[in-house]
Amino acid sequence: MTDPRVDAYIAKSAEFARPILVHVRKAVHAGCPGVQEELKWGVPHFSYKGMFCGMAAFKRHCIFGFWKHKLLVSEGVIKADDRGVGQYGPITSLSDLPDHRTLVAIVKAAAKLNDEGMKVPRVVRLAKPPAKAPPYFIAALKKNKKALATFKGFSPSQKRDYVEWVADAKTGETRTRRIDQAVAWMSEGKIRNWKYVKK
Repeated sequence: MTDPRVDAYIAKSAEFARPILVHVRKAVHAGCPGVQEELKWGVPHFSYKGMFCGMAAFKRHCIFGFWKHKLLVSEGVIKADDRGVGQYGPITSLSDLPDHRTLVAIVKAAAKLNDEGMKVPRVVRLAKPPAKAPPYFIAALKKNKKALATFKGFSPSQKRDYVEWVADAKTGETRTRRIDQAVAWMSEGKIRNWKYVKK
């Protein structure tokens, strides 16, 4: 199903971009007749049983990509380095894209993933190890019971903010100044970036 807003988007695009967008649009509809067009984030987007693919035009290039690009790569449908297909890379001419027949086959494979309810694996971010405070920093904290208690009560990320700030000092003088400032702030129960906390 087409959307007149996509017609208008293509018509307003730069001259070089129009044939690229038309090529992509035709292939998407040919490979997935049940696809729905719409504008999302101000650019043409195609939905089919969920997120499917999208395209956009800029001053000097276009982009086109599949929502499940990583699955298409792992299934061997496209190569990880395919330019313009499955990734939001620059497309400046039709030669940057596969021909109609090839692109339709890729669209069919992408549609099959949605038919089968395949999900893109979530990226599990490993937690950073706890920050290890250098001995000179701990020694300074031990001289101020309030600061030490505050530091011990901090979350791992709050501790890391102080430890990295002190450890990243380029000179001994800067490090000493930062340690003094850190101890003063922590004695008042303040986190490293307390100035930016909304009140």
